[in-house]
Amino acid sequence: MKKLFVLLLILPLLSFTLHKYYVALTEIEYREDTQSVQMIMNVFMDDIELAINKDHNTNLKIATKNELKSIDEHFYKYLKTHFKVIINNEEKAYKFIGKEYDGNIVYFYLEIENVSLPKSIKIENDILVDHFPDQQNLIKASVKKERKSLFLSSDNYKGLLNF
Repeated sequence: MKKLFVLLLILPLLSFTLHKYYVALTEIEYREDTQSVQMIMNVFMDDIELAINKDHNTNLKIATKNELKSIDEHFYKYLKTHFKVIINNEEKAYKFIGKEYDGNIVYFYLEIENVSLPKSIKIENDILVDHFPDQQNLIKASVKKERKSLFLSSDNYKGLLNF
C-alpha cells in the first residue's frame, strides 16, 4: 500500500519534468535612427544542434571545447533556409551578426540594413518544425513604438504584421 501511495504521489511530478516545450522567440525592432531591422532569436541549444546535425550530417558540439570552427556558417545556412523576412512585400536578406550562449539557450543576432519604414512585415518561420512537430515560434515586432506579435507553428508557419 505504501508503494502505491508513493507512486501515485510521484507520478504527477514526473509528468511535468518529462514534458518538453518547444518554443523559440524572435524579437524584431525597426530602428529609425539607423534605418535597420534588428532581430534577436533565441532557441534551445540542444534542439537547434539536433536539427542542424541531422540536416547537414555534421556534429556541431555546441558550447564545447570541440565546437566546430565553422559553426556560425552552419547556423546562418540553417536560418536562411527556415527563417524569411519580407518587408513591404519585398524579401530582405539579413546579416548574421553573431551568436551568444546563455545556459541552454543560443541567441542569434541578425540585421537588415537600409530599410525604409516598414508598413508590413511578413515572417516565414519553420525553424525546428521538421524535427519537433510541436515547435512553436513566437514573433514580437516593434515599429515606431507600435508592437505586434505572431504565434507560428508547423501548421501555420507564415504570418503578416501590418503597421
